[in-house]
Amino acid sequence: MTWLITGGAGYIGAHVVRAMLDAGEEAVVYDDLSTGIAERVPEGVPLEIGSTLDGERLARVIGDRGVTGVVHLAAKKQVGESVELPLHYYRENVEGLRTLLSAVTDAGVASFVFSSSAAVYGMPDVALVTEDTPCLPMSPYGETKLVGEWLVRATGRATGLSTASLRYFNVAGAATPELADTGVFNLVPMVFEKLSENAPPRVFGADYPTPDGTCVRDYIHVVDLAEAHVATARRLRETPGTDLTLNIGRGDGVSVREMIDRVNALTGHTLPPVVVDRRPGDPARVVASADRIATELGWRARYGVEDMITSAWAGWTKRR
Repeated sequence: MTWLITGGAGYIGAHVVRAMLDAGEEAVVYDDLSTGIAERVPEGVPLEIGSTLDGERLARVIGDRGVTGVVHLAAKKQVGESVELPLHYYRENVEGLRTLLSAVTDAGVASFVFSSSAAVYGMPDVALVTEDTPCLPMSPYGETKLVGEWLVRATGRATGLSTASLRYFNVAGAATPELADTGVFNLVPMVFEKLSENAPPRVFGADYPTPDGTCVRDYIHVVDLAEAHVATARRLRETPGTDLTLNIGRGDGVSVREMIDRVNALTGHTLPPVVVDRRPGDPARVVASADRIATELGWRARYGVEDMITSAWAGWTKRR
């Protein structure tokens, strides 16, 4: 199959592209390069520059490249920014998805994998979040992901498109230094940035109802995440009419303070964090149950938090 990977020049997307190639699949990258980096796209993989809001361009690329499946990662994804710019997030994430699905179904594409998020759950009052846990997103970003899931599922039921929505938990790490996260919006690179400036890392709120007062998250290595996409793509290809919703996590909660302590230990720093105000839209604890994906696809995470930190740090230091 030939997979169109939207956002394939981004941090996660570039890892998905390589995992697909390693699995023997063909890939085409579609990216507006607003945050993606063209150099991340492997040699020999076509890079089509465009917006998911451009239906005519999407239709041409899908037809010209013989696309038979889509992995849709392109989206705006900063929780705090979404609170400030909800109209922008709904336009990019929901209208962009609708435009893409229209082009996909018009072309008769068979399979569609949607990049969703644990943000759809909001603040679940459970130790482990299953795919059946009620979805009550706390930010416009999380809302757009939940609406996206609804739209993908409804399209699949109406047209026969095989679909899957993958709910990512907190992604970190890198396959190689060149593919490391260049943004400073996720916890690990945010800590790296402060340490590189010889400044204390920041903790956004220490009064949450958790053991140490800081938010608890489930961290997943980006390589494991990319391999989950390959397993999902294979299932959609092999079983037409599939409709999956799956958590992608490890089932292991780590607090922000614990993560900062681990980063300090593994990078040789000793600066303790400082506590600042909470960020809007941050839930106290969100940790995955990954039982369903293990049962459905035989996938389990292979890498731990230490692997995530050390591989991400190698990429961070290489850029400096």
